[in-house]
Amino acid sequence: MVVNATQRLLETSTLISQGAEAKIYKGQLHPSATLKNSSLKDDPDAIPVLFKYRFHKQYRHPTLDTSLTKARVQGEARAILRCLRAGVKVPGIRMVDAPEGVLGIEWIDGKSVRFLLGGGAEGEEEIEEVDDAVADEDEDSEQEDFLRDYGVTPDQVMKLIGTEIAKMHKADVVHGDLTTSNMMLRHPLKAGGSAEMVLIDFGLAYVSTLVEDKAVDLYVLERAFSSTHPSSESLFAGVLNAYAIKMGKDWKAISNRLDEVRLRGRKRSMLG
Repeated sequence: MVVNATQRLLETSTLISQGAEAKIYKGQLHPSATLKNSSLKDDPDAIPVLFKYRFHKQYRHPTLDTSLTKARVQGEARAILRCLRAGVKVPGIRMVDAPEGVLGIEWIDGKSVRFLLGGGAEGEEEIEEVDDAVADEDEDSEQEDFLRDYGVTPDQVMKLIGTEIAKMHKADVVHGDLTTSNMMLRHPLKAGGSAEMVLIDFGLAYVSTLVEDKAVDLYVLERAFSSTHPSSESLFAGVLNAYAIKMGKDWKAISNRLDEVRLRGRKRSMLG
């Protein structure tokens, strides 16, 4: 079987996670011959890249699968490029191989907002039972240490989130999956002096000028806060405040529609 350049990139990269739609690798665009048996840490000049590989689905017809995969990779790349042009902090694009289902983007040195707010790592499960009070105290202390290391407070994190989402919506990009797992706080040493909020994972993103779509985007994030960070739910008001300031005159229409979306959401919950 002939192995193309993109496949070789994945073979010399390290698989770090896998979801239903894609595998995530950490590697290099120009790996050395010995990289497969070593580590990026072994090479101080190595510039890591995140490769998102939308693997083929065996249950789909090959022609349809190739077409869908290509369209989704191209769509994600276009959304990121649109954000970059608008000044939204998102990962830079390093390579695109749509037919192979691979998107290479800038590796972000930092932590997810989910982790920094005490939500744990994605998919993290408890291994053993411990006293709840002790566990909560240790976790709170750990998150405070991380936030201090990044030079920010929870309120400042909320402001950064609201500002970046507003910039994205001003560019008419709707993320489609706004959760605290899809937001990275870049370490200040990597950001040139101050922590930066970076929006990631635009696999469900699309372009829309509709107030409804932007309001739903905010509602999805609000629900994510309430389910993943129940003790931090009040902080979401800080996100909306920063968002409103950045959106300016456009905020009123989105705010009114957000109230309507919330009402619809409550009705659906009551009806089951």
